[in-house]
Amino acid sequence: MNLFNRLLGRKAAADSTGNLIVSDMQQGIEYVLATLIDPDTDKDYWSSKNIKNLQFADGAVSLDLVLGYPARSQFAARQTQVETALAAVDGVKSVTVRVSSQIVAHSVARGIPLQQGIKNIIAVASGKGGVGKSTTSANLALALAAEGAKVGLLDADIYGPSQPMMMGVADQHPESIDNKYIKPIEKYGVLNMSIGFLIDPEQPMVWRGPMVTQALTQLLNDTLWGELDYLVIDLPPGTGDIQLTLSQKVPVTGAVIVTTPQDIALLDARKGLKMFEKVGVPILGIVENMSMHVCSNCGHIEPIFGQGGGEKMGAEYGTELIGQLPLDLSIRLNVDAGKPSVVADPDGEIAAIYKAIARKVAVKVAAKAQDFSSKFPKIVIQNT
Repeated sequence: MNLFNRLLGRKAAADSTGNLIVSDMQQGIEYVLATLIDPDTDKDYWSSKNIKNLQFADGAVSLDLVLGYPARSQFAARQTQVETALAAVDGVKSVTVRVSSQIVAHSVARGIPLQQGIKNIIAVASGKGGVGKSTTSANLALALAAEGAKVGLLDADIYGPSQPMMMGVADQHPESIDNKYIKPIEKYGVLNMSIGFLIDPEQPMVWRGPMVTQALTQLLNDTLWGELDYLVIDLPPGTGDIQLTLSQKVPVTGAVIVTTPQDIALLDARKGLKMFEKVGVPILGIVENMSMHVCSNCGHIEPIFGQGGGEKMGAEYGTELIGQLPLDLSIRLNVDAGKPSVVADPDGEIAAIYKAIARKVAVKVAAKAQDFSSKFPKIVIQNT
């Protein structure tokens, strides 16, 4: 029977064996939870199965609100939202809501096994350089970590690694315990790995395609990532060997496309988006950098690189514009200083935008089918 018909159509009922008795208060509680919308997913908590351990007795209600994405900054707001709504139900005297996140592994392209210990891999790509892809990657990883997730950041730009400088670890070198696997460098709660840790900063990587793809594979497979909820991969610009290797051999959960509103940038971003579509990697959304310039003196807003490009591109390809960043001096200054905006000013407006983008990306991932391969028994055929 439809949930709303069941909740609205009876005051108290029991099944033919008398095992089920629904009270007025229970109906009210379930109805509220079925109409209460999560602002991040635009879905109700009840049908989304976010409600766990629901208990009520003598007017006291308690439950666990378990979100499928990291949202530590929103826990207090979600708690208040649910407690306020349930407190208005007749018969309810007290409400206790415990909010948490539970992140699981989600399916990837068929035939590619999941990376051991890594639940979800998010690729950040762009069609051309200079659009702020690496800055977005760093802040996305930091925002996911700030929201409570276990996060790694892999700099896959072999020719021009920039994450060591952006994350403030350019002077550090990873260690190897057994001369086989490398320990990533942790900074701001994120595990970092880059070819930039292993070479001289001024040494050019004069490598052909096969060597570059082999280096990427080793950086991914030979790093002791441990248990991660998300691994963010900062791809080089373009649609070359690294992008193809990543999409065909690495279990990528989804990709984020970074662009600017400028027509030339959008033209190249479309190529990156189409490449992922051809190899079956879902597009999680589009991030538009330099969307507008806000004058620091008078506050005048001017779209100096054009406007509406990211939104139009999303509409054309059936994806979503998940965030717009202003052309702001602080963003550049912070990454140049090795302290991206999310950690340099965690309560600021720019950090709030990155955190909102991170939650949208995580919500998109959570909406994908779960991967249950780890729960299936392995079948071994032996000669007897």
